[in-house]
Order: sequence, then structure tokens, then C-alpha cells
Amino acid sequence: MKRTTLLHAELSEVIARLGHGDLLVIGDAGLPIPDGPRRIDLAVSANVPRFRDVLAAVLAEMQVEAAIVAEELAPANPSVHADLRRLLGETPVSTLSHEQFKAATRGARAIVRTGEFSPYANVILRAGVVF
Repeated sequence: MKRTTLLHAELSEVIARLGHGDLLVIGDAGLPIPDGPRRIDLAVSANVPRFRDVLAAVLAEMQVEAAIVAEELAPANPSVHADLRRLLGETPVSTLSHEQFKAATRGARAIVRTGEFSPYANVILRAGVVF
């Protein structure tokens, strides 16, 4: 059995396969998932699991060099925005309109669907390198 934070086998495998610059999306229950990226559906019911919990587990395993969120996140969902900023620490975060954000998800290796039922609780993580 793994000793690290992330126990979900499929999600752990995706992270292990990421290369520098690859994109991984963590989204709320309503984020449309385009054809192409691998879909990892963790949603069990409303708000299970929460976006912040999935993000924390992923960040325990993944080297992230940058992140992208929808510009609508901060004003529409300040608590999720604050959690995201706290968890990402010094990682640079840029913004796109929500429509541009959804278009950008097409280039992701995988999209992780959480059970989050709050608006704009989505992030695109760009993989960094550990050296």
C-alpha cells in the first residue's frame, strides 16, 4: 500500500506520467469535460469530495510550476479562491475568462471531476520538474 497522501490509483498513475509542461485539470462537478483528455471522475455526491481536498492531495504528489483559474473565481467564490491560493503558496497563478478556461482544458492530459458544488472551483495545473 502507498504511504503518500494520494491513494487513488488512476489519479496517481496520471501524475506519475506527467512531463514538464503537461496540464492536469481539477474541476467542480459542473465543469464540461471535452473529448480528448482522460476523465477521472471522483464525484460521489454533492460536495463529496470537495475541490480543496482533491487539490491538496494532488499537490502532495505533483510538482506544479504554474496554475490557471477563471477570472470569475475570486469574486464569485472567495473561500475556494483563498483555499487555492493558500494551497498553491508561491506558485504563479494566471487567469482566463471562464470560456477561455474551458477551451484551455482541451489540451490537458486528464481532467479530475470532484463533487464540488460551488461556482468556478476549477484549476489547470502545469507540471514542473523536480530538478
